[in-house]
This record gives sequence, structure tokens and C-alpha cells, in this order.
Amino acid sequence: MAIAFLKGHGTENDFVLLPDPDGELDLTAGRVRALCDRQRGLGADGVLRVVRAKALDDAPAGIDGDAWFMDYRNADGSVAEMCGNGVRVFARYLSDAGLVDGPEFPVWSRAGVRPATVHPDGTVTVDMGRIRVLGQSTTTVNGSTHTGLGVDVGNPHLVSVVDSVAELDLTTQPAFDHEFFPRGVNLEFIEVVGSAEIRMRVHERGVGETRSCGTGTVAAAVAALAARRLTTGAVTVHIPGGTVTVTITDDTSTLTGPAVFVAEGTLTESWWDTYA
Repeated sequence: MAIAFLKGHGTENDFVLLPDPDGELDLTAGRVRALCDRQRGLGADGVLRVVRAKALDDAPAGIDGDAWFMDYRNADGSVAEMCGNGVRVFARYLSDAGLVDGPEFPVWSRAGVRPATVHPDGTVTVDMGRIRVLGQSTTTVNGSTHTGLGVDVGNPHLVSVVDSVAELDLTTQPAFDHEFFPRGVNLEFIEVVGSAEIRMRVHERGVGETRSCGTGTVAAAVAALAARRLTTGAVTVHIPGGTVTVTITDDTSTLTGPAVFVAEGTLTESWWDTYA
């Protein structure tokens, strides 16, 4: 049995996408780790399984069984609620594959529904929903402790303002308050470069440092606005993998950025069986 895959990225936050509408693949944590490994697998920051909601045991209650569900896994094999770059890639796939009608449609995830719009130039805008501010907490990196703003974007984030993101060493896990974030946390560090413009680096939960984190850019925009005593506005966020635009309103938030496919192919059954 050949297993189809696509490889794509959103601002160089890269994913293996597995079309599996009927939920037939046994996507174990070991297989996810192997797929994401850049030596023994395809290499990625995470796996996106394209599946109908009715094929999942843990889909949120009340979803139409035929709805498309983004079953997202971190590179360490753990299940995650949401991925802002991943949902753009997922939406682009649904549109390109003709699985949805029109450029606007919903994508379901463990964080709820995320309405998406695929634009003619290939960029995607996702309604990321209303943001919840959690309060202040701390993280320690390079021997320095930073106070940051906790933000829930369907998954947990802690955003700290620093003088220069270029000087941070994010090769190892920065320390954080496990009581404040019992399920772990994505750690963003931002440098303000203009009134509505920031640079960001991120250490993702279950992955490590990545070239970008979509939900992290939304959390970073919230923190950048809060530093200016604002609760709404548009922010341009530069990450190592590119640039996105985040808009925060009183009712919701949107994330706009690229979604790119670079390859497609099949996994061999023997490779798949090795990592069961």
C-alpha cells in the first residue's frame, strides 16, 4: 500500500501533509517522529493529516461528520490543538485538490473551527478566533529571565519583548513556569522595529526553534499591541522564514501569509511498517 504525502510550508515552518479522508492510517507517535526526522524521514516541523471529522475519536462534539479536520501532530509525536502556519497549508491543499467549494470555507481543529480564505496569489487568510490573555509569567534564556505575556490562541504562548532577537540562543529549551503552563508552552521573543512592526523568534512546544510559528505570530502581535497599551490593530511580523500580517480586533484575529507546496509523492509500505 503506497501512502500519499505532500510537503509544504508556511513561512518555512514545514509540514508533511497526509491525505487520509477516511482515517485509515494508523498515525502513531513513532511514525510522526520518523516522518519529521530530517535524516530517517522526510523532515518537517509537524504532520498535518487531512481527515473527515467522523473518522476521528477525539473530534470536538457537534461537528458535521463530513467536515474537514486538521489532525495536527508536533514533531515529537504529540497531538496539538492548533497550528497557524499549518492551517494555511491545510486550507491551500483543500482548495487546490478541489475538496471545497469556493475560496472561503471552514477548517476544523481541536481548537475549534477556523474560517479560511485562499487568495488568487496563493496566500491564505485564516480567522484565528478571539484571543485570550492569560497574564504575566517568566522564561529564562541565555541566563537572563524575561517577563512575558501569556496568550491563548487555541494553544498556549508566552511572549517576551527583548532588545535583540538575533542574540538569543534557542538551541536548548528555555525554562518556564510549569505550574502556569502545565501542558507546556510555545515561547516567542519579539523585538520592536516600528510602531506596527516586529521581529520574532520562537521555541515551539514539542519541536524546538522553528523558522516560524503562525499562532505564535498572533500571540506576538497581541503582546506588541499591549506594550503600546493597545488591544486592537494590525501588526507586520517578520520571522526567519518570511513575513505575515496579523490583525487583532475586539471580536477576533486574522493571520495572512503564504502557503507553499514543494513536493508530493508516496511513502513505501515497508518504511511505514518499520516505525509502527
